[in-house]
Amino acid sequence: MSAPRVLVIVQNLPVPLDRRVWLECRALVAAGYRVSVICPRGPGDPAREVVEDVALYKYRPAPEARGLLGFVVEFVYSWVRTALLSLVVRRERGFDVIQACNPPDTYWALALLWRLRGVRFVFDHHDLNPELYLSRFGEPSGPGGRAQLGGLRWLERRTFRAAHRVISTNESYRSVALTRGGVPRERTSVVRSGPDTRVMRPVAGTGDLARGGHLLVYLGIMGPQDDVDVVLHVVDELVHRRGRDDVRAALLGFGDCLEELRALSTRLGLDDVVEFTGRAGKETIADYLSAASAGLSPDRKTPLNDRSTMNKTMEYMAYALPTVTFDLDETRVSAGDCALYVPSGDVGAFADAVERLLDDPELRTDMSLRARRRVVRELDWQPQARTYVATFDDLLGRDSGPGPFVDAAAALPGGRVAVGDDELEDLVRARGTLAAVVEP
Repeated sequence: MSAPRVLVIVQNLPVPLDRRVWLECRALVAAGYRVSVICPRGPGDPAREVVEDVALYKYRPAPEARGLLGFVVEFVYSWVRTALLSLVVRRERGFDVIQACNPPDTYWALALLWRLRGVRFVFDHHDLNPELYLSRFGEPSGPGGRAQLGGLRWLERRTFRAAHRVISTNESYRSVALTRGGVPRERTSVVRSGPDTRVMRPVAGTGDLARGGHLLVYLGIMGPQDDVDVVLHVVDELVHRRGRDDVRAALLGFGDCLEELRALSTRLGLDDVVEFTGRAGKETIADYLSAASAGLSPDRKTPLNDRSTMNKTMEYMAYALPTVTFDLDETRVSAGDCALYVPSGDVGAFADAVERLLDDPELRTDMSLRARRRVVRELDWQPQARTYVATFDDLLGRDSGPGPFVDAAAALPGGRVAVGDDELEDLVRARGTLAAVVEP
Protein backbone atom coordinates (compact mmCIF):
# COMPACT_ATOMS: atom_id res chain seq x y z
CA MET A 1 0.00 0.00 0.00
CA SER A 2 1.43 3.38 -1.00
CA ALA A 3 2.20 5.99 1.63
CA PRO A 4 -0.52 8.63 2.21
CA ARG A 5 0.47 12.01 0.83
CA VAL A 6 0.12 15.43 2.47
CA LEU A 7 0.64 18.87 0.94
CA VAL A 8 1.34 21.62 3.51
CA ILE A 9 0.72 25.25 2.50
CA VAL A 10 2.38 28.14 4.35
CA GLN A 11 2.39 31.78 3.28
CA ASN A 12 3.90 33.90 6.06
CA LEU A 13 7.23 32.09 6.59
CA PRO A 14 9.60 29.85 4.64
CA VAL A 15 10.02 26.26 5.73
CA PRO A 16 11.97 24.91 7.61
CA LEU A 17 12.36 28.37 9.23
CA ASP A 18 8.77 28.02 10.48
CA ARG A 19 9.67 25.73 13.36
CA ARG A 20 6.13 24.54 14.16
CA VAL A 21 5.45 23.56 10.56
CA TRP A 22 8.81 21.85 10.28
CA LEU A 23 8.16 19.75 13.39
CA GLU A 24 4.78 18.81 11.91
CA CYS A 25 6.36 17.78 8.62
CA ARG A 26 8.98 15.67 10.38
CA ALA A 27 6.28 14.00 12.50
CA LEU A 28 4.32 13.01 9.38
CA VAL A 29 7.45 11.66 7.70
CA ALA A 30 8.29 9.61 10.81
CA ALA A 31 4.75 8.21 10.71
CA GLY A 32 5.16 7.05 7.12
CA TYR A 33 3.54 9.95 5.26
CA ARG A 34 4.91 11.47 2.06
CA VAL A 35 5.10 15.22 2.65
CA SER A 36 5.38 18.20 0.29
CA VAL A 37 5.38 21.89 1.23
CA ILE A 38 4.54 25.04 -0.74
CA CYS A 39 5.85 28.25 0.83
CA PRO A 40 7.65 31.50 -0.06
CA ARG A 41 11.40 31.50 -0.59
CA GLY A 42 13.69 32.91 2.04
CA PRO A 43 16.96 34.69 1.19
CA GLY A 44 19.23 32.27 -0.64
CA ASP A 45 16.65 29.48 -0.76
CA PRO A 46 16.41 27.35 -3.91
CA ALA A 47 13.06 27.04 -5.65
CA ARG A 48 13.08 23.24 -5.22
CA GLU A 49 14.80 21.02 -2.70
CA VAL A 50 14.26 17.95 -0.57
CA VAL A 51 15.26 18.32 3.07
CA GLU A 52 15.04 15.32 5.38
CA ASP A 53 12.56 13.61 3.02
CA VAL A 54 10.30 16.69 2.84
CA ALA A 55 9.92 18.12 -0.67
CA LEU A 56 9.93 21.94 -0.62
CA TYR A 57 8.39 23.95 -3.48
CA LYS A 58 9.05 27.66 -3.09
CA TYR A 59 7.97 30.79 -4.93
CA ARG A 60 9.38 34.30 -4.95
CA PRO A 61 7.61 36.19 -2.14
CA ALA A 62 5.33 39.10 -2.94
CA PRO A 63 6.64 42.66 -2.45
CA GLU A 64 6.24 44.02 1.08
CA ALA A 65 2.60 44.93 1.62
CA ARG A 66 1.69 48.55 2.41
CA GLY A 67 -1.90 49.49 3.08
CA LEU A 68 -5.05 47.58 2.26
CA LEU A 69 -4.33 47.39 -1.47
CA GLY A 70 -0.84 46.05 -0.77
CA PHE A 71 -2.23 43.23 1.38
CA VAL A 72 -4.81 42.35 -1.26
CA VAL A 73 -2.07 42.17 -3.90
CA GLU A 74 0.08 40.02 -1.61
CA PHE A 75 -2.74 37.60 -0.85
CA VAL A 76 -3.84 37.26 -4.48
CA TYR A 77 -0.28 36.87 -5.75
CA SER A 78 0.59 34.24 -3.12
CA TRP A 79 -2.68 32.37 -3.68
CA VAL A 80 -2.13 32.18 -7.44
CA ARG A 81 1.51 31.10 -7.08
CA THR A 82 0.47 28.46 -4.56
CA ALA A 83 -2.36 27.20 -6.77
CA LEU A 84 0.00 26.85 -9.74
CA LEU A 85 2.58 25.04 -7.65
CA SER A 86 -0.13 22.70 -6.32
CA LEU A 87 -0.59 21.51 -9.90
CA VAL A 88 3.14 20.76 -10.06
CA VAL A 89 3.09 18.90 -6.74
CA ARG A 90 0.04 16.93 -7.83
CA ARG A 91 1.81 15.84 -11.01
CA GLU A 92 5.17 15.06 -9.42
CA ARG A 93 4.27 13.64 -6.00
CA GLY A 94 0.50 13.72 -5.53
CA PHE A 95 -1.42 14.52 -2.36
CA ASP A 96 -4.43 13.11 -0.54
CA VAL A 97 -4.69 15.88 2.06
CA ILE A 98 -3.99 19.62 1.98
CA GLN A 99 -3.01 21.28 5.25
CA ALA A 100 -3.22 25.07 5.11
CA CYS A 101 -1.61 27.16 7.84
CA ASN A 102 -2.93 30.68 8.32
CA PRO A 103 -2.50 33.63 7.97
CA PRO A 104 -4.18 34.38 5.64
CA ASP A 105 -7.56 32.64 5.71
CA THR A 106 -7.76 32.28 1.93
CA TYR A 107 -6.68 28.74 1.07
CA TRP A 108 -10.09 27.23 1.75
CA ALA A 109 -10.94 28.23 -1.82
CA LEU A 110 -8.02 26.19 -3.19
CA ALA A 111 -8.99 23.29 -0.93
CA LEU A 112 -12.54 23.35 -2.31
CA LEU A 113 -11.20 23.14 -5.85
CA TRP A 114 -9.08 20.12 -4.96
CA ARG A 115 -11.99 18.53 -3.10
CA LEU A 116 -13.47 17.84 -6.54
CA ARG A 117 -10.53 15.41 -6.95
CA GLY A 118 -11.14 13.74 -3.59
CA VAL A 119 -8.58 15.73 -1.57
CA ARG A 120 -9.26 16.35 2.14
CA PHE A 121 -8.59 19.66 3.92
CA VAL A 122 -6.95 20.19 7.33
CA PHE A 123 -6.82 23.72 8.72
CA ASP A 124 -3.86 24.39 11.04
CA HIS A 125 -5.06 27.48 12.91
CA HIS A 126 -2.04 29.66 13.75
CA ASP A 127 -3.56 33.16 14.05
CA LEU A 128 -6.86 34.84 14.87
CA ASN A 129 -7.02 37.27 11.98
CA PRO A 130 -10.06 39.25 13.16
CA GLU A 131 -8.33 39.71 16.52
CA LEU A 132 -5.14 40.70 14.71
CA TYR A 133 -7.07 43.48 12.97
CA LEU A 134 -8.59 44.64 16.27
CA SER A 135 -5.20 44.54 17.97
CA ARG A 136 -3.58 46.71 15.32
CA PHE A 137 -6.39 49.14 14.49
CA GLY A 138 -8.97 48.93 17.27
CA GLU A 139 -12.71 48.54 16.87
CA PRO A 140 -13.58 50.15 13.52
CA SER A 141 -15.79 53.23 13.56
CA GLY A 142 -16.20 53.86 9.83
CA PRO A 143 -17.77 51.78 7.06
CA GLY A 144 -14.40 50.96 5.48
CA GLY A 145 -12.97 49.50 8.67
CA ARG A 146 -16.16 47.60 9.44
CA ALA A 147 -16.09 46.13 5.93
CA GLN A 148 -12.48 44.99 6.37
CA LEU A 149 -13.20 43.36 9.72
CA GLY A 150 -16.34 41.78 8.34
CA GLY A 151 -14.36 40.41 5.42
CA LEU A 152 -11.82 38.81 7.75
CA ARG A 153 -14.60 37.19 9.77
CA TRP A 154 -16.21 35.90 6.57
CA LEU A 155 -12.92 34.37 5.39
CA GLU A 156 -12.45 32.75 8.80
CA ARG A 157 -15.95 31.22 8.68
CA ARG A 158 -15.37 29.91 5.17
CA THR A 159 -12.11 28.30 6.27
CA PHE A 160 -13.75 26.56 9.24
CA ARG A 161 -16.66 25.42 7.08
CA ALA A 162 -14.41 23.97 4.38
CA ALA A 163 -12.13 22.04 6.75
CA HIS A 164 -12.54 18.33 7.37
CA ARG A 165 -10.40 18.75 10.50
CA VAL A 166 -9.25 21.81 12.47
CA ILE A 167 -6.00 21.81 14.45
CA SER A 168 -5.84 24.54 17.11
CA THR A 169 -2.68 25.73 18.83
CA ASN A 170 -4.38 26.02 22.23
CA GLU A 171 -7.76 25.74 23.93
CA SER A 172 -8.52 29.43 23.36
CA TYR A 173 -8.21 28.90 19.61
CA ARG A 174 -10.23 25.70 19.82
CA SER A 175 -13.05 27.61 21.50
CA VAL A 176 -13.11 29.96 18.50
CA ALA A 177 -13.41 26.97 16.16
CA LEU A 178 -16.27 25.54 18.25
CA THR A 179 -18.22 28.75 18.78
CA ARG A 180 -17.44 31.25 16.03
CA GLY A 181 -16.65 28.56 13.48
CA GLY A 182 -19.39 26.10 14.40
CA VAL A 183 -16.97 23.17 14.02
CA PRO A 184 -18.11 19.96 15.77
CA ARG A 185 -15.77 19.10 18.67
CA GLU A 186 -14.93 15.69 17.19
CA ARG A 187 -13.42 17.43 14.17
CA THR A 188 -11.08 19.55 16.29
CA SER A 189 -7.84 18.82 18.12
CA VAL A 190 -5.32 20.89 20.08
CA VAL A 191 -1.67 20.61 19.02
CA ARG A 192 0.46 23.03 21.00
CA SER A 193 3.68 24.39 19.50
CA GLY A 194 5.95 22.65 21.97
CA PRO A 195 9.70 22.62 21.37
CA ASP A 196 11.62 19.42 20.74
CA THR A 197 13.50 19.53 24.04
CA ARG A 198 16.08 16.96 22.95
CA VAL A 199 17.35 19.49 20.42
CA MET A 200 16.34 22.77 22.06
CA ARG A 201 18.43 22.52 25.21
CA PRO A 202 21.29 24.50 26.80
CA VAL A 203 24.68 24.07 25.19
CA ALA A 204 28.15 24.61 26.59
CA GLY A 205 30.74 27.23 25.75
CA THR A 206 28.62 30.25 24.78
CA GLY A 207 29.03 32.41 27.88
CA ASP A 208 31.33 34.87 26.12
CA LEU A 209 28.27 36.23 24.26
CA ALA A 210 27.20 37.85 27.55
CA ARG A 211 30.55 39.68 27.78
CA GLY A 212 30.82 39.05 31.49
CA GLY A 213 27.44 40.58 32.30
CA HIS A 214 23.76 39.78 31.89
CA LEU A 215 22.43 39.07 28.42
CA LEU A 216 18.72 39.64 27.79
CA VAL A 217 17.22 38.02 24.70
CA TYR A 218 14.20 38.46 22.48
CA LEU A 219 13.46 35.71 19.95
CA GLY A 220 10.78 36.02 17.30
CA ILE A 221 9.09 37.96 14.56
CA MET A 222 9.33 41.75 14.66
CA GLY A 223 6.01 43.00 13.36
CA PRO A 224 3.73 45.86 14.45
CA GLN A 225 1.74 43.59 16.77
CA ASP A 226 4.84 42.11 18.48
CA ASP A 227 5.74 45.23 20.54
CA VAL A 228 9.50 44.63 20.30
CA ASP A 229 10.09 48.33 20.90
CA VAL A 230 9.27 47.59 24.55
CA VAL A 231 12.54 45.64 24.80
CA LEU A 232 14.50 48.70 23.72
CA HIS A 233 12.67 50.98 26.15
CA VAL A 234 13.33 48.52 28.99
CA VAL A 235 17.04 48.40 28.15
CA ASP A 236 17.07 52.21 27.93
CA GLU A 237 15.51 52.36 31.40
CA LEU A 238 18.05 49.92 32.85
CA VAL A 239 21.13 51.45 31.25
CA HIS A 240 20.46 55.19 31.03
CA ARG A 241 18.12 55.81 33.97
CA ARG A 242 19.15 53.17 36.46
CA GLY A 243 22.81 53.24 35.54
CA ARG A 244 23.36 49.52 34.98
CA ASP A 245 26.55 48.73 33.13
CA ASP A 246 26.15 44.93 33.35
CA VAL A 247 23.27 44.55 30.88
CA ARG A 248 23.14 44.02 27.14
CA ALA A 249 20.44 42.68 24.85
CA ALA A 250 20.28 40.54 21.74
CA LEU A 251 17.23 40.64 19.47
CA LEU A 252 17.01 37.51 17.34
CA GLY A 253 14.68 37.57 14.35
CA PHE A 254 13.31 39.70 11.55
CA GLY A 255 10.09 41.30 10.37
CA ASP A 256 8.46 44.42 9.00
CA CYS A 257 9.66 46.55 11.95
CA LEU A 258 13.31 45.49 12.03
CA GLU A 259 14.69 48.65 10.44
CA GLU A 260 12.47 50.86 12.61
CA LEU A 261 13.79 49.05 15.67
CA ARG A 262 17.39 49.56 14.56
CA ALA A 263 16.68 53.27 14.15
CA LEU A 264 15.02 53.44 17.58
CA SER A 265 18.05 51.75 19.14
CA THR A 266 20.28 54.42 17.63
CA ARG A 267 18.02 57.27 18.80
CA LEU A 268 18.05 55.86 22.33
CA GLY A 269 21.85 55.56 22.30
CA LEU A 270 21.77 51.78 22.73
CA ASP A 271 23.84 50.61 19.78
CA ASP A 272 26.76 49.64 22.04
CA VAL A 273 24.57 47.38 24.21
CA VAL A 274 21.92 46.09 21.78
CA GLU A 275 22.63 43.59 19.01
CA PHE A 276 20.32 42.64 16.16
CA THR A 277 21.20 39.23 14.70
CA GLY A 278 18.61 39.25 11.93
CA ARG A 279 17.19 35.91 10.79
CA ALA A 280 18.39 33.39 13.40
CA GLY A 281 19.18 29.78 12.60
CA LYS A 282 19.27 26.90 15.06
CA GLU A 283 22.92 27.48 15.95
CA THR A 284 22.41 31.17 16.71
CA ILE A 285 19.35 30.44 18.82
CA ALA A 286 21.15 27.75 20.81
CA ASP A 287 24.17 29.97 21.44
CA TYR A 288 22.37 33.12 22.55
CA LEU A 289 19.64 31.46 24.62
CA SER A 290 22.20 29.30 26.39
CA ALA A 291 24.22 32.40 27.35
CA ALA A 292 21.30 34.62 28.39
CA SER A 293 20.09 35.39 31.90
CA ALA A 294 16.44 36.05 30.94
CA GLY A 295 14.06 35.89 27.98
CA LEU A 296 11.78 38.85 27.27
CA SER A 297 8.19 38.59 25.99
CA PRO A 298 7.07 42.19 25.31
CA ASP A 299 3.70 41.42 23.70
CA ARG A 300 1.06 43.74 25.14
CA LYS A 301 -2.36 42.47 26.21
CA THR A 302 -4.50 42.67 23.06
CA PRO A 303 -7.41 40.60 21.73
CA LEU A 304 -4.89 38.55 19.71
CA ASN A 305 -1.98 38.24 22.14
CA ASP A 306 -4.11 37.33 25.15
CA ARG A 307 -5.44 34.21 23.39
CA SER A 308 -2.27 33.21 21.53
CA THR A 309 0.48 30.83 22.58
CA MET A 310 3.85 32.59 22.38
CA ASN A 311 6.34 30.09 20.98
CA LYS A 312 9.25 32.16 22.23
CA THR A 313 8.16 31.68 25.84
CA MET A 314 8.39 27.90 25.59
CA GLU A 315 11.65 28.13 23.66
CA TYR A 316 13.12 30.28 26.43
CA MET A 317 12.04 27.59 28.87
CA ALA A 318 13.68 24.88 26.77
CA TYR A 319 17.00 26.68 27.27
CA ALA A 320 16.35 27.00 31.02
CA LEU A 321 15.56 30.70 30.85
CA PRO A 322 13.15 32.50 33.15
CA THR A 323 10.82 34.87 31.30
CA VAL A 324 9.67 38.40 32.00
CA THR A 325 6.35 39.02 30.27
CA PHE A 326 3.25 41.14 30.24
CA ASP A 327 0.40 39.26 31.89
CA LEU A 328 -1.43 37.31 29.16
CA ASP A 329 -3.89 34.48 29.72
CA GLU A 330 -2.30 31.93 27.39
CA THR A 331 1.23 32.85 28.48
CA ARG A 332 0.25 31.88 32.01
CA VAL A 333 -0.95 28.52 30.65
CA SER A 334 2.46 27.96 29.02
CA ALA A 335 4.87 29.39 31.57
CA GLY A 336 3.10 28.81 34.87
CA ASP A 337 5.44 29.83 37.71
CA CYS A 338 8.47 30.04 35.40
CA ALA A 339 7.84 33.68 34.49
CA LEU A 340 7.48 37.05 36.18
CA TYR A 341 4.25 38.76 35.05
CA VAL A 342 3.77 42.53 34.93
CA PRO A 343 0.82 44.76 33.92
CA SER A 344 0.52 45.22 30.18
CA GLY A 345 2.39 48.23 28.80
CA ASP A 346 4.13 49.16 32.09
CA VAL A 347 7.76 49.55 31.02
CA GLY A 348 8.86 50.54 34.51
CA ALA A 349 7.33 47.41 36.05
CA PHE A 350 8.90 45.33 33.30
CA ALA A 351 12.32 46.81 34.11
CA ASP A 352 11.70 46.17 37.82
CA ALA A 353 11.01 42.50 37.12
CA VAL A 354 14.15 42.19 34.98
CA GLU A 355 16.23 43.74 37.78
CA ARG A 356 14.66 41.43 40.32
CA LEU A 357 15.86 38.44 38.31
CA LEU A 358 19.32 39.85 37.63
CA ASP A 359 19.95 40.83 41.25
CA ASP A 360 18.63 37.63 42.85
CA PRO A 361 20.74 34.70 41.63
CA GLU A 362 18.82 32.21 43.78
CA LEU A 363 15.49 33.24 42.28
CA ARG A 364 16.96 33.25 38.79
CA THR A 365 18.49 29.81 39.23
CA ASP A 366 15.33 28.34 40.72
CA MET A 367 13.13 29.71 37.95
CA SER A 368 15.59 28.55 35.29
CA LEU A 369 15.60 24.98 36.54
CA ARG A 370 11.81 24.96 36.96
CA ALA A 371 11.44 26.23 33.39
CA ARG A 372 13.51 23.42 31.93
CA ARG A 373 11.69 20.77 33.99
CA ARG A 374 8.27 22.14 33.03
CA VAL A 375 8.93 22.28 29.31
CA VAL A 376 10.38 18.74 29.27
CA ARG A 377 7.59 17.20 31.33
CA GLU A 378 4.54 19.13 30.15
CA LEU A 379 5.21 21.08 26.94
CA ASP A 380 7.53 18.89 24.85
CA TRP A 381 6.70 18.35 21.18
CA GLN A 382 6.60 14.53 21.28
CA PRO A 383 3.10 14.12 22.83
CA GLN A 384 1.87 16.94 20.58
CA ALA A 385 3.24 15.03 17.59
CA ARG A 386 1.13 12.01 18.53
CA THR A 387 -2.02 14.12 18.56
CA TYR A 388 -1.03 15.77 15.30
CA VAL A 389 -0.42 12.48 13.46
CA ALA A 390 -3.60 11.01 14.93
CA THR A 391 -5.59 13.80 13.25
CA PHE A 392 -4.42 12.64 9.83
CA ASP A 393 -4.78 8.96 10.72
CA ASP A 394 -8.38 9.55 11.79
CA LEU A 395 -9.14 11.48 8.62
CA LEU A 396 -7.70 8.76 6.37
CA GLY A 397 -8.72 5.67 8.37
CA ARG A 398 -5.11 4.80 9.19
CA ASP A 399 -3.22 3.71 12.32
CA SER A 400 0.37 4.90 12.58
CA GLY A 401 0.78 3.42 16.06
CA PRO A 402 1.99 5.14 19.23
CA GLY A 403 5.14 6.72 17.79
CA PRO A 404 7.44 8.35 18.73
CA PHE A 405 6.94 10.58 15.70
CA VAL A 406 10.19 12.44 16.20
CA ASP A 407 13.63 11.77 14.77
CA ALA A 408 15.38 9.41 17.19
CA ALA A 409 18.72 10.56 15.76
CA ALA A 410 18.04 14.25 16.30
CA ALA A 411 21.26 16.07 17.14
CA LEU A 412 22.18 19.45 18.48
CA PRO A 413 22.82 22.04 15.75
CA GLY A 414 26.34 22.60 14.46
CA GLY A 415 27.95 19.99 16.70
CA ARG A 416 27.12 21.92 19.89
CA VAL A 417 27.70 20.06 23.16
CA ALA A 418 24.64 19.70 25.37
CA VAL A 419 24.81 20.53 29.04
CA GLY A 420 23.76 17.47 31.04
CA ASP A 421 21.12 17.59 33.75
CA ASP A 422 23.80 17.34 36.44
CA GLU A 423 25.65 20.36 35.00
CA LEU A 424 22.61 22.51 34.31
CA GLU A 425 22.54 24.23 37.69
CA ASP A 426 26.20 25.23 37.34
CA LEU A 427 25.51 26.75 33.91
CA VAL A 428 22.52 28.82 35.03
CA ARG A 429 24.34 30.04 38.16
CA ALA A 430 27.25 31.18 36.02
CA ARG A 431 25.07 33.30 33.76
CA GLY A 432 25.67 36.98 34.30
CA THR A 433 29.05 36.53 35.94
CA LEU A 434 32.60 36.65 34.69
CA ALA A 435 32.72 32.89 35.22
CA ALA A 436 30.27 32.53 32.35
CA VAL A 437 32.94 33.33 29.78
CA VAL A 438 34.97 30.27 30.75
CA GLU A 439 34.11 27.25 28.70
CA PRO A 440 33.59 24.03 30.66
